[in-house]
Amino acid sequence: MSEAPELSESEAFAAEHALGVLSSAERRQAEARMASEPAFAALVEEWRERLTPMTQGISAVPAPHNLWLRIERSLGANDNAPIQRMVRFWRGATAGSLTLAAASLAAAVMLANRAPTVVQGPPAAGGSLLDASLVSQSGAPVPLFVAAYDPTRKALIVTSLVTPNNDPAHVHELWVIPADGKPRPLGILEPGKTKAIPMSEKLLPSLAAGSALAVSIEPPGGSPKVDAPTGPITAVGKLAKI
Repeated sequence: MSEAPELSESEAFAAEHALGVLSSAERRQAEARMASEPAFAALVEEWRERLTPMTQGISAVPAPHNLWLRIERSLGANDNAPIQRMVRFWRGATAGSLTLAAASLAAAVMLANRAPTVVQGPPAAGGSLLDASLVSQSGAPVPLFVAAYDPTRKALIVTSLVTPNNDPAHVHELWVIPADGKPRPLGILEPGKTKAIPMSEKLLPSLAAGSALAVSIEPPGGSPKVDAPTGPITAVGKLAKI
């Protein structure tokens, strides 16, 4: 029987990000790579799609109270290092080993059905760290753009995964649609490039978990309307806390 190919460092890192087992520092590094490297962003989305079915059909099993207490005592506040050590053994291993590690992690999450008490630090200025994957609205739901909001810089970092020069007669315009349903324009995106969009104090309340990001196809210069897209919507995604 032939062995499964070993994962590259980028593939393993993308898979760890999709599983949610990175430390906060590593997670920031992964989000930065997603914003600057379209190929890495695509890898993360591929692993998310690949790993999601593993949790389907798994019934929750209540953990004994004394078991959870032992786990809780072994963890430092806001420190997921023990869990990271448990799953990191598959970094650089075969794809088959990765599947086994992912299934084990899913089972562990099901057992931990009560959140531990942790020490929360002060919220970051400018809101929470958010991300979104904007998928195609025609045909297969393929990721076309990835976005991450950095509350420290108060900037939305958006990467276009669209092939450059595919439609030179039109441009892609980004919109945020908060709970009130009124679109706010955020700027023009260049195919295949990353753009950091500073958020004004007026726009900051619009960037919240649950708000939608949408990209419309517009004539050069953007939508003739300042408060609504005029062309078709090509991609949509919702912001979520990281």
